Amino acid sequence: MRTDLPDLFPGFESITVETATARLFCRVGGSGPPLLLLHGYPQSHVIWHTIAPRLAEHFTLILPDLPGYGRSSVPPLSDDHAAYSKRAMAGAFTELMNVLGHRRFFLAGHDRGGRVAYRLALDHPEAIERLAVLDILPTSDYWDRMDRTFGLKIYHWMFLAQPAPFPEKLIAASPVRFLEHTLASWTGDKTLSCFSAEALAHNRDWFCDPDRISATCEDYRAGATIDYDHDRADLEAGNRIDLPLLALWGDKGIATSVDDPLAAWRIWCPKAIGKILPCGHFLPEEAPESTSEALQRFFTAGSFLT
Repeated sequence: MRTDLPDLFPGFESITVETATARLFCRVGGSGPPLLLLHGYPQSHVIWHTIAPRLAEHFTLILPDLPGYGRSSVPPLSDDHAAYSKRAMAGAFTELMNVLGHRRFFLAGHDRGGRVAYRLALDHPEAIERLAVLDILPTSDYWDRMDRTFGLKIYHWMFLAQPAPFPEKLIAASPVRFLEHTLASWTGDKTLSCFSAEALAHNRDWFCDPDRISATCEDYRAGATIDYDHDRADLEAGNRIDLPLLALWGDKGIATSVDDPLAAWRIWCPKAIGKILPCGHFLPEEAPESTSEALQRFFTAGSFLT
């Protein structure tokens, strides 16, 4: 991967932390209580570059790449997809935060990172003060609701979850075209206008790596199998998230596949509160001011602008 890409986090440190399951690349900066921000598909930690300066005034930000994404290591693929389960990723990020000296922290995740985030809150509740999830519903909710409407809106769930190497070979035939189509199609205005040229350069760079294309597909295979099983087991056992949770979603985002995203989250977390923002799926880049303000208020005072 290129080493001459623009620095979108001036003043932040670049570090790589070795965990039991992955080497995690991350940027660290700011001051205040620790806030771990987890990105989603098909992006990297760069998704946070627009809102990081404001949040860094209030929090010590830890911005990693998910395993297999960006500049983190690529765990091996397996028949059970366990290395890409959100449970394994949650364990790796808990280990990362412990290495950095943060036993308890705030946590927010967008898209796939949101799935890691709520899994971390279920598996390691002692580590989390407050949790925010951006434009998602829980994994098992999507699969249980899958019908014609859902299938058309989130077709990529079924495509990327197909057995290797089918989806990765199709993507690798034209990775930039697939990447940019996916990004644009999930925005409110169906264009790339919300993404800076510098952020797109970062995304194009890592997304052209065949091993990382495979890793991102494996992430979705895990979602269709082991992650679903973990979710259903928690629901059937009565396990719930017993801490403050903020759900944010775009009025043109993916979470609007259901009439009331907040009601879906309250099944998992009775303390959940929510807010809809004027954007598509990519809240930090389409609605940076509203997103950063909502996160800042929630993590500092437990509320947000209405």
